Amino acid sequence: MNARLTFEELTTVTAEIEAILNSRPLSPLSSDPNDLAALTPGHFLIGDAMRAMPETPVVELDLSEHWRRVSSIKQQLWRRWSQEYINELQVRNNWTKSSTNVTVGQMVIVHDDNLPPQCWVLGRIESVIPDKDDRVRVADVRSARGVIRRPIHKLALLPVS
Repeated sequence: MNARLTFEELTTVTAEIEAILNSRPLSPLSSDPNDLAALTPGHFLIGDAMRAMPETPVVELDLSEHWRRVSSIKQQLWRRWSQEYINELQVRNNWTKSSTNVTVGQMVIVHDDNLPPQCWVLGRIESVIPDKDDRVRVADVRSARGVIRRPIHKLALLPVS
């Protein structure tokens, strides 16, 4: 998107982008399997996770052109960055070397294309469903939404656990 922004718009976009980048989960906050909280860069900056205002899709907003432009830039960045971040966490080496299966108790990010900025679905693996070759293909994940069943390619293990 080629857009010229005013100083105020650029400042707003910059602050929103900082919040998005600093909201990403780094590792579980504790080893307690019932704890679904994750350590984020925001914890180092402000002592707690960064929070966002509820997001409304730009197409439904009836706001000024300036706010629409800022929101559009923020949403485009969020879609691309969250997708690339999760893909980076999901790097699999199954063609070059053997990797270990996911195990019960590991903390994961559940991939969801429809989440607003700064929202991550975090969960802990409750059970795994191995295939005939003993490779885990599906897992049951306990999240704030309850227990959900997801294929492994829709889960990303947090880098440090």
